[in-house]
Parts: sequence; C-alpha cells; structure tokens
Amino acid sequence: MVTAIYPGSFDPLTYGHIDIALRASQLFEKVYLGVVYTKPSKSFWFNTEERMELCKESLSHIPNVEVVSYSGLTVDVAEDLGAQVMVRGLRMGSDFEYEFELALNNQQLNSAIDTIYLISRLDHIYIKSSLLREIVEGEGRINHLVPENVEVAMWARAKSLALSSS
Repeated sequence: MVTAIYPGSFDPLTYGHIDIALRASQLFEKVYLGVVYTKPSKSFWFNTEERMELCKESLSHIPNVEVVSYSGLTVDVAEDLGAQVMVRGLRMGSDFEYEFELALNNQQLNSAIDTIYLISRLDHIYIKSSLLREIVEGEGRINHLVPENVEVAMWARAKSLALSSS
C-alpha cells in the first residue's frame, strides 16, 4: 500500500488543488492533504482550523483523502504518517525552480520519501491563492476558481478585513 502526502498552505483551497488531490487519490491508496500549520514566509487569510474545515468540506467526495494539519518539516510528518511519497503540483515553469530546490533538500533530509509532481491541467494553470485574494479585494468574480464554500468564506473574510482596516 503506497501512501502519499500532498502538503500546502491551501489559503485558500482552489479547484487546482482539488484536481491534484483527486488525481493523487487515483494513484495512491491513501493521500493525506497536509495543511501546514505555520510558515513564517506567508501571511494567511485563514487560520489553520478554517483552512482545514474548508479543505474537508471541499474534498469530502474523495474517500481516500484525509485532511490533516501539521507543523515542522514535511518529510518528518510524511514519515510519521507512513507516507512514502510527497505529491506536489506544478503550474508553470516558474514553479519548477522552487520545487526542484525543495525536492533536493527533502531528499537530503529523508531519502526514503520520493517527490512526485503532477502538472496542473490547463484550466487550472493560472490559479494562484495570492491572486485570488487580490481578485476578491477588487470585488472580482472567483466562482470558477474555487468551490462555493471557499468562495463564501473568502467574501466574508474580505468584508471583515475591510471593516477592520477602516
């Protein structure tokens, strides 16, 4: 039985993320969608519990995907979960350099965990969480990029952020 972990911040979860999770679920018997608890280089719109709930709701139709949160090194969490594979999505060439460095470092940290890349489908290749937040802040349409539960949460968060900054 091959188990995989698909790690990320998922702030917010997009149709691109769901596509990668679904495709990974068809390749591996068990897939953990690992919602990273802390990442100093990012500022989140949603806290860990909110991101986990949005992911659980959006992925409930995929029986072999389990949403978990974690902190620390992903390779250590993968080992703790019994995952032999780390799944990552690639959108465009600019992702490759970062992902290549990450994979090489992870290989040095734990050579038993392989990294597998799934290329985003063309209709998801341009979706980026930070861009989604900008679209919402500009009151643009996002229903074609995220599930309904995520869209509702994003509009609510944008409204609360706007109120707190005024």
